[in-house]
Amino acid sequence: RDARGSVTFKIVPTLRSVPPLTSQGLPQTEMYIKCMFNYDPVDDELIPCTQAGISFRMGQILQVINKEDANWWQVRKVSPEGLSGLVPSPELQEWRLTQTALENAKNDKHGHHHDSTNCSIFRKRKKDKEKQLAAKRALADDMDLSCYEEVMKVPAFRRNTLVLLGAHGVGRRHIKNTLIGGNPDRYAYPIPHTTRSQRRGEENGHHYFFVEQDEMLRDIASNQYLEYGGHEGAMYGTKLDTIR
Repeated sequence: RDARGSVTFKIVPTLRSVPPLTSQGLPQTEMYIKCMFNYDPVDDELIPCTQAGISFRMGQILQVINKEDANWWQVRKVSPEGLSGLVPSPELQEWRLTQTALENAKNDKHGHHHDSTNCSIFRKRKKDKEKQLAAKRALADDMDLSCYEEVMKVPAFRRNTLVLLGAHGVGRRHIKNTLIGGNPDRYAYPIPHTTRSQRRGEENGHHYFFVEQDEMLRDIASNQYLEYGGHEGAMYGTKLDTIR
């Protein structure tokens, strides 16, 4: 309160993009979904405009742009083309699958002719069909879980890592050598660190990283190694920084 003098405010543009707003004026958060079924608007009789729809395949990732409509969501493909369009909402797809399941159950129920003289068999079959119908209804109630799966967008890793898991002798080394030999520009093995002496013809940083034992022990104590071990009196290990 007792401060005197001029105060200058410096306004700089933010590096974060402003999220779009919903019809209620609230910030619209990014939402990504993984498709759990195949879809083509050409084959959809419910879509209001076929040209407005967008097709996708199972496993494809879509960004949800607008989901205010109960039946149709506006999405964008997460691809270089970035095509956008309408897809059925989970509620609509659940209703569609439910109707299909109930129609199939209805056809199964009325698709057989029974002998009117054998009422006991008829009643038994009727009960069996009703049980099947109830089971299909219960199955249809859970079908919304198989329409879309919400996923999260994560920043790309600087270097992708392929980990081969398996017991000793199952062929991990053979798989590793095959991948590296067939695609040397794409695959490479992380160069290990070792405390053994450098041999003739070996280049530091090419075959191994040669370090002193005290340095390696300090790095192990500070959790800088993914794995390490000993062989013939020397220590070997793979550093996390080598993989990153």
